[in-house]
Amino acid sequence: MFTGLIEDIGTIRDIQRSSQEWRLTIQCGLDLGQVKAGDSIAVNGACLTVVGQTRESFTVEASNETITRTTFQNLTPGTRVNLEQAMPLNGRLHGHLVQGHVDAVGRVVEKNARGRSTEIWFRVPATTGRYIVAKGSVAIDGISLTVNAVRDDADETRFSVNIIPHTRDKTTLDGITAGGMVNVESDLIGRYVERLLTHGKPASAPCNQESTANPMSAAWLKERGIF
Repeated sequence: MFTGLIEDIGTIRDIQRSSQEWRLTIQCGLDLGQVKAGDSIAVNGACLTVVGQTRESFTVEASNETITRTTFQNLTPGTRVNLEQAMPLNGRLHGHLVQGHVDAVGRVVEKNARGRSTEIWFRVPATTGRYIVAKGSVAIDGISLTVNAVRDDADETRFSVNIIPHTRDKTTLDGITAGGMVNVESDLIGRYVERLLTHGKPASAPCNQESTANPMSAAWLKERGIF
């Protein structure tokens, strides 16, 4: 689990491709003395497992599933990537809960200056956009951001975020342009709520009690102060 707060910007130094997976070597400024094989690091929002490290770089493996579902297929040596180590259980959640499981590849629609900040519009398939809500959270290339506005069409969703100077300077967002692609992860809470509303039922009653077949619904949640 991650928070969406980027710790460092790394640089792809080497890519070894095979029919089953890729091995990526990334140079960075993280304290790799505290990193060991098997640890998780989010690279542009995708959770990957460390398989080796030196004092200045680490190597991860990415499966074909990861490559085809993310922007990794466009990575080349020299590409800059956002990095975040997994959050410890006793750590503070400064951003939002990020799994490192990319939902979709989004595309940059436009990028506009708004004073000292920057407004960026993205578009994603409607199947992912259904979980993106105004003033909710979204992870773009692993960065925890607040959604400003959402516009739904038949087959796609457009949404905007506002980037303050600090975020722009500490991440790769300053380098993206209209037409560019990014990894998008929606807020996981929305997916669970939808699943419960669509398929959820109360747990089975004890054998000495009459069981109920009433499915969980919006009204059921509202009665209990959840909605």
